[in-house]
Amino acid sequence: MTSDTGATTSPGVALVETSELFPGLLPFQSWDVLGTADEILVRDAGSHPAAGHLHLAGLDLVTVEPATLERGDLDLSRPGLPDDRRIAKTLVQLAEQRRRVVYLLGPEDDRLAAALAGMAAEHDLEIELVFLAQQPAGAELLRLVEVMRRLRDPDDGCPWDLEQDHATLLPYLVEETYELVEAVEAGDDTDLLEELGDVLLQIVFHARIARDRGVFGIDEVARGIADKLVRRHPHVFADGDASSPAEVQANWDRLKDEEKGRAGPFDGVPAAGPGLELLGTLQRKAAKRGLTPPDLDPSVAAVGSAARDCAGAPAEQREAAVGRLLASVVALAGELGVDPEAAARVAAREQRTRTEAALAYGQGLGADPGDLDASTWASWWAAAADDGSG
Repeated sequence: MTSDTGATTSPGVALVETSELFPGLLPFQSWDVLGTADEILVRDAGSHPAAGHLHLAGLDLVTVEPATLERGDLDLSRPGLPDDRRIAKTLVQLAEQRRRVVYLLGPEDDRLAAALAGMAAEHDLEIELVFLAQQPAGAELLRLVEVMRRLRDPDDGCPWDLEQDHATLLPYLVEETYELVEAVEAGDDTDLLEELGDVLLQIVFHARIARDRGVFGIDEVARGIADKLVRRHPHVFADGDASSPAEVQANWDRLKDEEKGRAGPFDGVPAAGPGLELLGTLQRKAAKRGLTPPDLDPSVAAVGSAARDCAGAPAEQREAAVGRLLASVVALAGELGVDPEAAARVAAREQRTRTEAALAYGQGLGADPGDLDASTWASWWAAAADDGSG
């Protein structure tokens, strides 16, 4: 083969990159190389992800017959595994016969280019790499959706995954959500990455179950929340005006009420969930409309007064009295800019840490926690604080 100038060209191999996630989305340069090739070589024409897409375009794939490695080919210093070197050797031989061959890379060909490069110099081989454009952010979400589809496949899926429904998954959603909260509060990015994935799995799982029921799927879920974000941010996506976080929040609340036809201050607030969080939400929404209960005093004195009322309340009224005390505590937290639910978790962690430290202190003395009396436990508790654990 000669060039337009009459000079003899070197044999060449064009390696065309593909994506397992987007097997049919190839850039113009890839289609240009594939469409002008005499034949398109692959490791396995039957299993290549792009085979069906190329067939629809009128292009068929041909499986490469791996060459036999001779003694001189078994140099362990050469790059690539033996299977890669066998295919690379075949491509070199075909290029020397035809002057140019085209090979479509697949999921198992991540080391083939290196194996081919190891043979290029001695065969005066030119290697052309046709790369894909960078995948957009979120591409791996498609893989997660496909994995979940496989898990829920009626014939070849997982028995446990197939047995689940929206109701049976709820405990896992709650558990994973709290584990995500814990990762955020701990400031551990490794745990945060993992827990975000666990929560994302729950969303994809529920969407797959809904798809199997024929009502909606993950695309409808994503489209719905994307459309909502666009509607609720007119200052970004339209001609709305909001120059501060407070104005953004006010616009969001107004648009939400208009969309859902809500009039009451507590419409849409779920009654389920942690009590402190519910109190905080109700107080916050009431305050936005100037509807804070007149007798709800967000002060330390009010909390003390509510605590005294609890102590003196008759047995049948104690639950309501404790509820009023909690409402006063939540109001004080709001006044101080503290999330009451987060504050309760801080107190719980502190109690757990100090209790475990006090028990460790006592066990260090050789004492049996099963034989504890109140005064001994008080001394262990104080010792834990002296050690800096409380």
